[in-house]
Amino acid sequence: MNKKAGYVAIIGEPNSGKSTLLNAILGQNLSIVTPKPQTTRNKIFGIYTNGNVQIIFVDTPGILKPKYELQNFMIMELESSFIEADVILLLIDASKYQEAELQTLNDNYKREFSEHKVICVLNKIDLITKEHVLLIINDVSKKFNFNDIVPISAISAYNVDELIKTIIQYLPDSEFYYSSETITTQSERFFVSEIIREQTLLLYSEEIPYSVYVEIDEFKERENRKDYIRAGVVVEKDSQKKIIIGSGGTMIKKIGERARKKIEEFLGRPVYLELHAKVRKNWKNDESFLKKRFYAAGR
Repeated sequence: MNKKAGYVAIIGEPNSGKSTLLNAILGQNLSIVTPKPQTTRNKIFGIYTNGNVQIIFVDTPGILKPKYELQNFMIMELESSFIEADVILLLIDASKYQEAELQTLNDNYKREFSEHKVICVLNKIDLITKEHVLLIINDVSKKFNFNDIVPISAISAYNVDELIKTIIQYLPDSEFYYSSETITTQSERFFVSEIIREQTLLLYSEEIPYSVYVEIDEFKERENRKDYIRAGVVVEKDSQKKIIIGSGGTMIKKIGERARKKIEEFLGRPVYLELHAKVRKNWKNDESFLKKRFYAAGR
């Protein structure tokens, strides 16, 4: 039997469930997930291999209008995912479906969609009735020219197997790009920083999350001892630093405790995690900061 392999870009508006879908497909938490929009900043590569099929999924930042330099980078990450993609998964939050919004999105990426196979994935169908789902499918099929429409619930993994089968139909015959044991191409340092950021986003209100960047200062693997990780939680203002630290250091300790457990689950080994907070004024618009920490890594 011929092997099939290809790249699949997962795109959609913020909070449509892209990262939840990738995690459901892989059966593990590779992409961080929080209720807050703009959680995903970088492309996340997740590799699914089963039998004679290998799919390299690319989770992307949400589609948005950039308001600062970091968001320009996020749009670059999204649009660069089209370059190698064989298939595009356009994820729609079915519970918030609006024909006009989908039309705008379709118009904005008309050229990219015309050059690829596009599967419209209606996510979060667990939040609406079956009749409502059928109405949306009917509307989308009549008014848009997507190659397929697949309803799913990523959070419960409902119909995800059917989505995989649909994707496989559009994959080219190809040798695998990676070994069958490989789950991602990104480093442990990257995922450790993402886990720390995830726990920060989950603990704080609106003032903090969008201004947080996590920098890994040291990452030492030590024989017969816990790995040592030292990381900085970077914010834009002194007032935000005080909030991150909390009274008597209680909040940053809480981030550390939660993040350490998640990191150990991810790495499969014990770690010693040391966190500190620091200020980098207006880092989201600082090109030199972003080029060193985001653009180089993203490319």
